Amino acid sequence: MNPVRIEFIRQKMSEMRREDGLDDVNPTRPLDGLDVLDVGCGGGLLCETLARLGGRTLGIDASSSNIAIASLHASADPGLSSPQKTKGSLTYEHTSVEDLLAQRGSKSFDVVCSMEVIEHVDNPATFLTNCATLVKPGGHLFLSTIARTPLSYALTIFAAEQVLRLVTPGTHTHSKYINPDELTDFFLRLDSDAPAQDAVPKQSAAPRPWISRLYGGVPSRTEAEIRGIIYLPWKGEWMLVPRGAPGASIWAEACNYMFWVRRPFK
Repeated sequence: MNPVRIEFIRQKMSEMRREDGLDDVNPTRPLDGLDVLDVGCGGGLLCETLARLGGRTLGIDASSSNIAIASLHASADPGLSSPQKTKGSLTYEHTSVEDLLAQRGSKSFDVVCSMEVIEHVDNPATFLTNCATLVKPGGHLFLSTIARTPLSYALTIFAAEQVLRLVTPGTHTHSKYINPDELTDFFLRLDSDAPAQDAVPKQSAAPRPWISRLYGGVPSRTEAEIRGIIYLPWKGEWMLVPRGAPGASIWAEACNYMFWVRRPFK
């Protein structure tokens, strides 16, 4: 699934940097000069590609063994350890997003990614708030997760865990899955100016949300975007569903999907 995630990040970053007036964006290096964070980096495969796309990349994980594996894998490419003409830089740290926020402070990264993590945390609202607080004004938050639908239960738990044993039984909890409209609603209420502990302020505080409004139930493509990810068994690969595909909100976003949202500029 990693190539599909990268495809979405590459497409969206190239698109938005052109929106910002950068006409000479290199599509092979859309993260050039940007500080990038991958929360819950696991074995580091996404981090390595983010660095190759030009980002000064930090991967963090609460598991020390994951950080050891990621560091070992990255060591096979010496160019990833320091800035090069063809790569960004890559470092790893054994820490949590909460501790990193306390250490680095808010508004520290141009791009924050977290893939297949939020559906495993006990307090997704706090996790989202911490990730969002680390994003600089005008910066980008990329998430990959699973919708809470009958289809997702059938595919990710019944089939993948219980029948085929492709995933260790108990890896997923269906009740923790998050639907796209729930993420959209969260960022409709998230005040970009509020401190982390008061991310959803009182009505009288005149919040400045990350998503200003919906158009036919969908946010503006310059504020947020949802793209489904589907598996094509006849090809043996994952596919990013094209933007505007008919009925995508019903069939393409009913299991795995990508979510992007941008923090408003000051």
